[in-house]
Amino acid sequence: MTETAVLRQRTHQERPAPPRKGGLLAGLLRTARPKQWVKNVLVVAAPAAAGELFSRHALTQLALVFLLFTACAAAVYLVNDARDADADRAHPVKRHRPVAAGQVPVPVAYAVGGCLGILAPSAAAWLCGPAVAALLIAYLAMQLAYCISLKHVLVVDLAVVTTGFLMRAMIGGLALGIPLSRWFLITTGFGALFMVSAKRYSEAVQMAGKAGATRALLTEYTTGYLRFVWQLAAGVAVLGYCLWAMEEGGVPHTSVLPWRQLSMVAFILAILRYAVFADRGTAGEPEDVVLRDRALALIGVAWVAMYGLAVANW
Repeated sequence: MTETAVLRQRTHQERPAPPRKGGLLAGLLRTARPKQWVKNVLVVAAPAAAGELFSRHALTQLALVFLLFTACAAAVYLVNDARDADADRAHPVKRHRPVAAGQVPVPVAYAVGGCLGILAPSAAAWLCGPAVAALLIAYLAMQLAYCISLKHVLVVDLAVVTTGFLMRAMIGGLALGIPLSRWFLITTGFGALFMVSAKRYSEAVQMAGKAGATRALLTEYTTGYLRFVWQLAAGVAVLGYCLWAMEEGGVPHTSVLPWRQLSMVAFILAILRYAVFADRGTAGEPEDVVLRDRALALIGVAWVAMYGLAVANW
């Protein structure tokens, strides 16, 4: 390939993609990553575990917390894309993001992200209490630090992403004043680490030999280390859940069957089934794995049913 052809190809790759139709509002919505909002459903985890999910007050508060957490996450995405706009324009896929493509101007992305980052915790302090507002502020600070520098620090990047999931699971309990048990925190935290490290492992496997084609930090990890992390996290998550399930022991007198103990079977099967995709290196997007695998979905439904019966003590 001649020098002229190389220069022409490089110029083509670095030129921003043409803005998509739909205007500024559509671009802002795309930058907020609606597909990722499903993660925020974790706000119901603590109230569901405590059996306090179906009162009108609980549902109202959880819907509000879901919206506020989504606003905070959108603020982080907007600031991140504005900050990385120049680098994204040189990426074959990210160059189509609204900010990189010019559909959303960089100052607008910063302004909207900043407004959301201020308004969401303020509304939380007024409508949900100081504990919820403090957690949202901590989430914003942590995620912004991640965007700026922590995503380039080995191990810390895994801890930050995992903590983000754990905060989602905690905030519903804080909003309703529900005490968070040690087993809930252990199982949720290590379950999140399992999925996060499995995703990193899958990315590393798929991009082996393609240095520079994906996040730079992956070149610093070895697949053996990432495999060790997701295997360790899976083991601790299973142990924590089993200790919770066996904590009371025996068959409750008011329950037909020991649903708490039986739910261990479904939980372990779910971990083992997900580990199949992690081992293959195809667990890059957790939501896709969970929604597309029919067996995993059925196991999940069975676990929800047994867990619900255990909480209801039927």
